[in-house]
Amino acid sequence: MTVTAVQAPERPAHRDPNVLRWLGAYTASMIGDSVYFMALAWAAARTGSASGTGLVLAAGSIPRALLMLGGGVLADRLGPRRVVIGSDAARAVLVLALAAILVLTAPTVGVLLVVALLFGAVDALFLPAVGALPPRISTPGQLARIQGLRALAARGSSIIGAPMGGVAVATGGPSLAFAAAGVLFALSLPLLLSLRISPLPGPETSGEAAAAAKAPNAWHDLVGGLRYIRSHRLLGPLMLVIALSELGFVGPLNLGLILLSEQRGWGASGMGWIVAGFAGGAAGSALLLAVRGRVPRAGLVMSVMALVGAVGIAALAQVPTVALAAAVAAFVGLTAGLAGALCGALVQTAADPAYLGRVTSVSTFFTYALIPLSYPVTGAAIALWGTGPVYAVSAAVCGTGGATGLALTALRRAELPR
Repeated sequence: MTVTAVQAPERPAHRDPNVLRWLGAYTASMIGDSVYFMALAWAAARTGSASGTGLVLAAGSIPRALLMLGGGVLADRLGPRRVVIGSDAARAVLVLALAAILVLTAPTVGVLLVVALLFGAVDALFLPAVGALPPRISTPGQLARIQGLRALAARGSSIIGAPMGGVAVATGGPSLAFAAAGVLFALSLPLLLSLRISPLPGPETSGEAAAAAKAPNAWHDLVGGLRYIRSHRLLGPLMLVIALSELGFVGPLNLGLILLSEQRGWGASGMGWIVAGFAGGAAGSALLLAVRGRVPRAGLVMSVMALVGAVGIAALAQVPTVALAAAVAAFVGLTAGLAGALCGALVQTAADPAYLGRVTSVSTFFTYALIPLSYPVTGAAIALWGTGPVYAVSAAVCGTGGATGLALTALRRAELPR
C-alpha cells in the first residue's frame, strides 16, 4: 500500500507572524518617514530663508538618486535584512541627534542640509533592501498578497504620519517631531531582528548567478545586474513599463494637482478631497490584492489597468467640480494601485534570487530618485500650455507603459505563482 504525503496548505500572508513582523517594521519606518519630512519642512521654514528652505527639502533627493543602484548591490552582497536593520538604526541615531541639537540651539540651514543629505544617502540603501525582503520571509504564492499589504501600510502611514508630525511640531516644535521619528525608526529594529529569513530557491539560480554574487567588486555587481535585467525576457519590459507609468503619473498627481486646484479655484480643501479620493482608491486596490492573494493573468491585468488609469489621468484635468475630480482620482488610485502592486509582485517572482536587490533598486530608482526630477518640467509646461494639454501628454506617456505590456507577449502572458 502506497501512502501519498499531503502537503500542508500554504499559510496566507496576513496570518503569517513572520510577514506581520515585517509589515509592522515597515509601517513604523514609513510613519517615521512622514513625521521626519514634516519636521524637516518646519525646521527649514524656521530658518527664515526661503531659498535655504527649498535647498534643504530638495537635498535628500540628490544622494538618493546617486546611490540607489548601489543600495541594491549592497543588499545582494550583505543580504537585505542586514541593510534594512543598519539603515533604520542609522536613521534613528541621525534623527535623534538632530532632535537633541535643536533642543540646545535654533535650526540652521547648514545643519539641516547635512542631515537631509545623510538621510537621503541612508534612504538609498533602505528602499531597495526593504523591497527585496518579501521573497525571503514568505513563499512565492504569497508575494501578491504581501504587495497588497505593503501598499495598505504605505497609504496608512501617510494618513497617520503627517498629522502626527503636525501635532508634534505644534506641541514641542521640530525637536519633538524629530524625536518621535527617531523612536519610530528604533521600534522597527526588534521586529526586523526577529524575522525568520529563508533561502531563496529559484528556477534560474545557477552557476552563473552564483558567480555573479561573488563578483570581485561592487562595480562588476552593478554592471552584471543591469545586464541581467536588459537580457531578461520579463524584467526588461517590466522596467520599461515602470519607468513610463511613473513618468506619466507622478507629475500630474503631485505638483500638477496643486496647480490644477489653484487654477480651478478649488483651494487647499478641494485638493485635500481629491488626494483623499486617490488614497481611497489606492487603498481599495491594495485591500483587494491583500485579501484575494492572486490575480489570474497578472501581466494582462496589470497592463490593462495601467492603460485604463491613463484615461482617468487625462479626464482629471477636464472635470468641472471637486466632487467629480475626487471620484476620478479614486478611479485612478484603484487602477494605478492595482497595476503597481501586480508589477511589484511580478518583479519579485521573476528575478533570480542572486540579483533581487539590484533588480529592486532599479525599479525603486525610477519611483523615488529619477521621477521627482520631472517636477520642474511639469511646472514649466503647465505655466506655458495649461493643465489640460500637460495632463493629456502625461496620460499618453502613462498609457504607453500599459500598451507596451499588452504588445509584448512575455509580459502579457506573465503569471504569478500559485
